[in-house]
Amino acid sequence: MKTFIMALIATGLCSAFNFARAQGGSGKIEGKVSNQDKKPVDAATITVADFKTLAMVKTALTNPDGSFVVEGLQNGKYRVLISAVGYQNYKGDSLLIDKQQTISLPAIVLVSTSRQLKEVEIAGQKPFVEQKIDRTVVNVSSSISSVGENALEALEKAPGVTVDDNGNITFKGRTGVMVLIDDKPTYLSGQDLANYLKSLPASQLNQIELMPNPPAKYDASGNAGVINIKLKKSKAKGFNGGIAASVGMAKYWRTLESVNLNYHVNKVNFFVNAGYGVQNGYRRLDVGRTYLDGLGNVTSSYTETAFFNPTNYNPNVKLGMDYYLSPKTTLGFVLTGAMSTGHNYNPVNSVLKDREGKLDSTITSNNNTQSKNYNGGINLNYSHQFDSLGQVLTFDLDYLRYSNRRDQSFFNNTYNAGGIMATTQDILDNLPADIDIYAAKTDYERPLKNKAKLSAGLKTSYVNTDNAANYFNVINSISTVDNNNTNRFLYKESINAAYISFNQDFKRLSIQAGLRAENTHVNGHQLGNAQSPDSLFTQQYTSLFPTAYILYKLDTAGKNALKFSYGRRIDRPYYQDLNPFVTILDKYSQFSGNPFLRPQYSTYYELTYSYKSMLTLTAEYNPIVDYQVEVDKTIAGGIFAATSGNLGRRDHWGITANIALNPAKWWSFNFYTELMHNWYNGQIDNLNLNSSSTYYYFNWTNQFNLGNGWSAELGTFYVTPTRDAQFTHRFREQTNAGIQKKVLKNKGAIKLSARDVFKANFSAGTITNVPGAAITYHNDNANRSVTLGFSYNFGSNKDNRKKRDTGAANTEAGRVGN
Repeated sequence: MKTFIMALIATGLCSAFNFARAQGGSGKIEGKVSNQDKKPVDAATITVADFKTLAMVKTALTNPDGSFVVEGLQNGKYRVLISAVGYQNYKGDSLLIDKQQTISLPAIVLVSTSRQLKEVEIAGQKPFVEQKIDRTVVNVSSSISSVGENALEALEKAPGVTVDDNGNITFKGRTGVMVLIDDKPTYLSGQDLANYLKSLPASQLNQIELMPNPPAKYDASGNAGVINIKLKKSKAKGFNGGIAASVGMAKYWRTLESVNLNYHVNKVNFFVNAGYGVQNGYRRLDVGRTYLDGLGNVTSSYTETAFFNPTNYNPNVKLGMDYYLSPKTTLGFVLTGAMSTGHNYNPVNSVLKDREGKLDSTITSNNNTQSKNYNGGINLNYSHQFDSLGQVLTFDLDYLRYSNRRDQSFFNNTYNAGGIMATTQDILDNLPADIDIYAAKTDYERPLKNKAKLSAGLKTSYVNTDNAANYFNVINSISTVDNNNTNRFLYKESINAAYISFNQDFKRLSIQAGLRAENTHVNGHQLGNAQSPDSLFTQQYTSLFPTAYILYKLDTAGKNALKFSYGRRIDRPYYQDLNPFVTILDKYSQFSGNPFLRPQYSTYYELTYSYKSMLTLTAEYNPIVDYQVEVDKTIAGGIFAATSGNLGRRDHWGITANIALNPAKWWSFNFYTELMHNWYNGQIDNLNLNSSSTYYYFNWTNQFNLGNGWSAELGTFYVTPTRDAQFTHRFREQTNAGIQKKVLKNKGAIKLSARDVFKANFSAGTITNVPGAAITYHNDNANRSVTLGFSYNFGSNKDNRKKRDTGAANTEAGRVGN
């Protein structure tokens, strides 16, 4: 595998060198784009395509004055394609590049889609990764290997994104990312968020937006920034849509199906996305714990092998309507719903040995879980554009409900060294959880003189959670309440926020500054029982979150640019991490929340150099105070207990690079890499922790146009060993491949993909700084899989009106605990 990776790197570097060398004397095309009012069109996408096949050769964006230059063109026959939001697509005549010449095009005028003129089709394909000023955009539909994948698997292939075995998402080496779906919250975290993303077929996804330092308009939550998953939606006239279905095999079979439909007639636009999946999962977990005395001598040891075999049935739907009251006013609503039902059979075999390594006892456990998760919501939205200059006012109202029902049974048999049964233990529990979230927000934008704009907004949200843990000991088929673990936790939270932002463009300089204020008030109530008394806690705090951006173009064409950004953010605890009651994982493992867990605050500094859309180099620094971590320790009886706590400080330094090249007409690739250093300092369970780690990561996606409707994809990522507070992690790598054939007049596609080809993506490591114990772990999730899929699109693909993203509850959803 390492030889394969080095060969890929060598090939890419040679291609990059040859491509850069060819830049100096190759042909180029230049021009200027304006609209019918003779105003320049900024940020229009320019695609230079092969004249015969319309395969993409080069892409660029127009400058604020509408000008563009596309360089690095070899001798050949091309066609220029142009697309921009609100305008009909443009397809130019044939252009012949010969003898490294420069072609200056006559003025190009784009026609507004509102004029209802004849539309012009464009047959190019978007690149897998696009670099914007404030975000990276991943076009999921451009990835062949995404067939049969779910949203979590598609997200893992995004540049800079990694996902661990528990579904925790990191972005550019930083934890605490805020995940949105269509600018709306997911209402989940950790394993619950992972399960929800697994229920969404990747065929429903349009784009993934990665924002490491979002502006003041966005909620301040999320140390690592914002990941916004945008689902497919069309506003085209008439009836149109698409279907997709796939079947795949990893350890077990799984299927994913989806459909998206749209009907736009007169002033009404109806849309619906629906999906259904059956997933049969597999996971093997091996744990080793060696117990030590005060001198470091071994007193005993514990090894565990656990198998997880979850089966889940995941239907989901999103439907809504936009009603255009006038050309400038839109009223709409969106209904969302998702359900995940299933069961998980979890057998565990444990072995305990004494200080000399002799067998002490063995434990066999049969653990079963039945789960039902529901997630539903409604959004009402309104927008009004006052004039053609861009003065806009919007309103959003949201209500969302998350409901979880989980019934578990733990049956443990303990045998002595001679294999004779010594004890049995039978535990039942049911863990209901209900969360209601209400949110409202309004945003206002007003253009000012001299290319300036003022933005402001208000938001309020209220969260009400009700979690119960009902445990029963079963003896001789008689159940009695276990008051040591039975509990009920009520949590209420309100957040009120306001922001203001100002930006202005000069000849070469662009500036933007914003300030967001958020007031948080929380109440927690742990209800008592026959054995434990009530307990209460209240918190209230107000924080300011400034943001600033400076962009300077190093040349008049804007090919070379420098950007500096700054921002301050907060990560409030997940709701469940504040819940103090105990959740049993197995006979020797448990988790409990911490009602005294504090929010963590982070500051982000970033300096970026970019060369057109080809090269981006970034240096970043991100200090965090009161860093939230998982704290693991051993308690009486050798039980491994996990909770959440605050570590004093974590500092993060890093450099990243992104290269997007087209070495040949038939080959394009995106190569992203990062070198990161993390330093941790503070106390965990009264022990000082002062550690650091440096790691390297790359993500390389290659796309090949093979002609005659055939295309292929090859991608790989690799990350060296890492550390996060108490946890160390081995290196991880994964290679994906796919091939596609267009059918049915290019409206359909048959795709075959392979994931984790070399079966190299699994996790293992150690847990350090645990008093009196040395701990290792190894996880195998059976990532390698093969999937066959089919997709078909019908109707028009022309959008007649841009629809804004809606949703007021942009953060609260991401904090529902496991």
